[in-house]
Amino acid sequence: MSFSRRNFLIATGVVTASTTVLSACGSSDSGSGSSNDVPSVAKAKTQNIPVGTKADSVGPAPEVTGAVKGGTVYGLDQFDMDHLDPAQIYVSTEGAITVPIMRGLTGYKIDEKGGCTLVGDAATDPGTMKNGGKTWSFTIKDGIKWEDGSDLSMDDVRHTFERLFASFITEGPRYVQQWLVGGDKYKGPYSGKTLSSIEVSGKTITFHLNEARADFNYTLAMRGYSLVPKKQDTQEKYDKQPFSCGPYRIESRSVGKSMTYVRNEHWDPKTDPIRNAYPDKFLFQFGFQNIASTDRYVADKGNDQYAISIFNEVAPERTAQVLTNATLKKRVLTQVDPVTYYWPINTTRITDVKVRQAINYAWPHQQLQTIRGGRATSEIASTILSPVTPGYSNFDLYEADTKPAGDPAKAKALLKEAGKVGQKLVIAYQQSDNSVKQAVAIKNALEAAGFQVVNQQIDKSTFYTQIGKIDNGFDLMAAGWSPDWPNGYSVFFPCWSGKNVGDGRSNYAQLNDPSVNKAIDAAAKISDATAANKAWGAVDRQIMELAATVPDYHAIRNWMYGSKIGNVIYDAGSTCIALCKLYVAK
Repeated sequence: MSFSRRNFLIATGVVTASTTVLSACGSSDSGSGSSNDVPSVAKAKTQNIPVGTKADSVGPAPEVTGAVKGGTVYGLDQFDMDHLDPAQIYVSTEGAITVPIMRGLTGYKIDEKGGCTLVGDAATDPGTMKNGGKTWSFTIKDGIKWEDGSDLSMDDVRHTFERLFASFITEGPRYVQQWLVGGDKYKGPYSGKTLSSIEVSGKTITFHLNEARADFNYTLAMRGYSLVPKKQDTQEKYDKQPFSCGPYRIESRSVGKSMTYVRNEHWDPKTDPIRNAYPDKFLFQFGFQNIASTDRYVADKGNDQYAISIFNEVAPERTAQVLTNATLKKRVLTQVDPVTYYWPINTTRITDVKVRQAINYAWPHQQLQTIRGGRATSEIASTILSPVTPGYSNFDLYEADTKPAGDPAKAKALLKEAGKVGQKLVIAYQQSDNSVKQAVAIKNALEAAGFQVVNQQIDKSTFYTQIGKIDNGFDLMAAGWSPDWPNGYSVFFPCWSGKNVGDGRSNYAQLNDPSVNKAIDAAAKISDATAANKAWGAVDRQIMELAATVPDYHAIRNWMYGSKIGNVIYDAGSTCIALCKLYVAK
């Protein structure tokens, strides 16, 4: 997505859960706008994400050195959230902003250097696997309460997973629904029926899966599987204001304008190994383009001294000004991100592979990189997997690296071979000042290659809802992806398997190629890490040979923040600033 889904990596799809060592919480690379000090995605190091112990899952979260309680953190971002119902959350901004109010069975514990460990969040540990990974059990901690003071019950835990099957849940991840035995026939809990593959005994919930998933505890760390109280479930209306069992709760919300968090007095830090709660309040404000927020950070006046952004990064027009100024750069978190941004090509509308190849050859990679702010913000991509993802295979089928300006002549020749010169392309992109500039560059490049291009700008807050519709009317769409949890399967199944074509799904290209489907299914069953990595790299190449997408770039994040915000570190679980590690400096 044009702000990535999840941001985790793993060496293999099927491994022993208790000893899993995973890659990628986030590198410590940093860089500036100067040509000699730019972080490299290709050379970025990864970190390990191990499965923690029961002791690692005990709260409270380690204190942040020098942190103090009190104050208000202000947010400056472009757009509000499309969804707040956890079952509907499949966008990183939505996942990030809800960390302070939502808890799941498992989650990621962040140390002071940004390292990650998978731990039990509401569960006492990261889970117990049996039957080769087809059975998983989690025991719930005592003392977890909702914002009204009521206890988290086992009915709530069961209901959280059964409501995933309700007809109004259309936008979130589908893994649990796909894997639970009998899930293909279950219609949700609202008719009074339960799902027999979910068992509750005392404080323990057990899931029976139809396939071995040694990574199921990582799957449950996704925000899409955060807990929902049965008595407070307002079904469709829950999307507007969810109930909290985290350190904060929603005090007020003006959709499209602002949202305020205040402390949840019923949250017990002794139950929570993940979240600190230093600020008294978060006031998220929406409607700020990148230039506006960057200029406010540079000026650093009034409440902007206490501000952060979830989505907004340093504006491309201000990259040189900020990243080459030593004083300003001290207030920038720079992070190599394993996301790949790409433009899926709707394969049900653009059925000729030569036409799709022509789009790839014509792509103006270098010009787009310049518009984004240059090498300090991104590296040109030629593959779906990022170079920091285990399984990455270095290939360049359409000369993105060797001819980054594009090759309109070669593209036009392919169109002529296909008899499609003048082919119309309807392109969807997100609404922002910089996106408009990129869309114009893409239109010009594709028209120079013989296409007829119609650009359609879509509001950011509903963008993925729009492009996730089967009959969306688009031929090419801005998107991007990083793994949902540490596993190559969570890149290729949701985005490229024909089994995941449907309204609200993330196979935006609507690719349903039997050979790709077979290769994804086969790679998911490989237990050897080296062999699995090779298989995922081959899947990447197979999809690119079909030209089902245009890989655009691998991201380098540059988030600026106010001078009175302390401990700004990266949360790889939400691919953004770790909100529950911040404090307001005195």
